[in-house]
Amino acid sequence: MFVDSHCHLDRLKQGPEALAETLNFARTRGVEHFLCVCVSVADFDSMREAVIVFDDVSVSCGVHPLHQDEACTYDELLEKAQQSDVVAVGETGLDYFYSPESKDVQLTSFIDHIKVANVTNKPLIIHTRDAREDTINLLKEHKDPSTKGVLHCFTESLEMAQAAIEMDFYISISGIVTFNSADELREVVKEIPLERLLIETDSPWLAPVPHRGKQNQPGYVVEVAEFIADLKGISVKELARITTENFYTLFALAKKSAA
Repeated sequence: MFVDSHCHLDRLKQGPEALAETLNFARTRGVEHFLCVCVSVADFDSMREAVIVFDDVSVSCGVHPLHQDEACTYDELLEKAQQSDVVAVGETGLDYFYSPESKDVQLTSFIDHIKVANVTNKPLIIHTRDAREDTINLLKEHKDPSTKGVLHCFTESLEMAQAAIEMDFYISISGIVTFNSADELREVVKEIPLERLLIETDSPWLAPVPHRGKQNQPGYVVEVAEFIADLKGISVKELARITTENFYTLFALAKKSAA
């Protein structure tokens, strides 16, 4: 059985009935759990309302680094993130590739998210692009030793992955690994320990080969798993087992369908 450890179900271009069909399709492919990740605290309540009806969907709460026009205060973030059905803080992080001009605001927001994760004892979901040094340094400076997390949709260096793993983080790989342009990422994935690996779709974006050009959906996490299993030289069944166990280990409160 598979888990889509990072998707944005509220961002899929479809209505409520179609969302149920999309999740059912994923279930028929063996996907047993979905983590719906928040990108704006302002949208958290509506996102939660849309997915809370599904027992196999968990939610996070946070502000994406590219959504700083929808930034919130530390107190607002804490109020939402400490709700019992929120299993993680994020997604948060730093993106200097698309928005270097908002660096200062991103830094403040990221630090707030780290502190909220410390207080709530919930893992961090981190988006990082072209901000390797600042991402690792801020985690070292502000993260409690017991706070865990994941670098999601990872496309950075092996050195960054290793630094994060040393801080009790996991590395999540999306459909980008299947792209023709992802030779460097594939070499990194080969070196990431299986016990620190997660898989995701980041739906509705980044559909894997052979679905490029389509809206991504959680069911396509199977193609991600198949591709990574081939890279690792193991069976898809084994890759699914390990990454699913990793998911439940990191997001302990997410064991709704495994109870």
